[in-house]
Amino acid sequence: MEKVTKQFKVSNAGEFKIKDHDPKFTDKFKKDDSLQILADLKLEMESLQDLLYAANKHSLLIIFQAMDAAGKDSAIKHTMSGLNPQGCQVYSFKQPSAEELDHDFLWRHSKASPERGRVGIHNRSHYENVLVCKVHPEYILSERIASVSSVEDIDEAFWSERYESIRTFEKHLCDNGTVIIKFFLNVSKEEQKKRFLERIEDPLKHWKFSSADLKERELWDEYMAAYENAIRETSFDHAPWYVIPADKKWFSRIAISQVIIDTLKSIKMTIPELSDAEKAKLEESKARLISEI
Repeated sequence: MEKVTKQFKVSNAGEFKIKDHDPKFTDKFKKDDSLQILADLKLEMESLQDLLYAANKHSLLIIFQAMDAAGKDSAIKHTMSGLNPQGCQVYSFKQPSAEELDHDFLWRHSKASPERGRVGIHNRSHYENVLVCKVHPEYILSERIASVSSVEDIDEAFWSERYESIRTFEKHLCDNGTVIIKFFLNVSKEEQKKRFLERIEDPLKHWKFSSADLKERELWDEYMAAYENAIRETSFDHAPWYVIPADKKWFSRIAISQVIIDTLKSIKMTIPELSDAEKAKLEESKARLISEI
């Protein structure tokens, strides 16, 4: 299964192209086997999360980015099913508030970084600032940046600085014990259309659909270019991107779970050893409990 992790990791970022990754790919896995595979992965993930919590030296930050209807919410829901909610923090980043806009673009994401021993899941993230804002540079104006007076000021130098800010931010987190996994759920335009139609045709899914989604769909090529640039600029061994085929949700969940497990296994984690004094207290407590009538 480690092959699953390796084949989706962006290892040569400078040459990354989305078109080289098949959204329909399922390797040799079969849907009929997926439930049992996922159940086994869930048990393994639970055990590793317990070790992460007990060791209390690292945290795990899992970032999900994707186009609409790629399955982020369901992927996060599945991931959560294999994690103890008490040791997990989930944030869904929407349009920034007035308070958030009064700070730099990384402020709210820094605040939401997971504590040691915990897993943080970010549904969308600081990458929105080089994705949707790259496609809609006018959104940058609401940040009231001193050097930006108009859209014309948002040039290549601006984006280069923003990528550098992200790289520095993630390196800082990693240097201080946060392990980062970044998932791009790679859904095809055809599959997105199918899922949009399902939302329109099923009354129980109407709430999931917005006509604004179609306006963003018209900018598909611009978004793909923004994703390519972001991944090329920010995929490193200490904070890697994984491009997950997302046309088959059952397979994307297998791939995501396996990447998380392999990442947790790669962390040097051990259960803290008790001191002699603490061991003596344990023996004392054991004796007291046994002696109870």
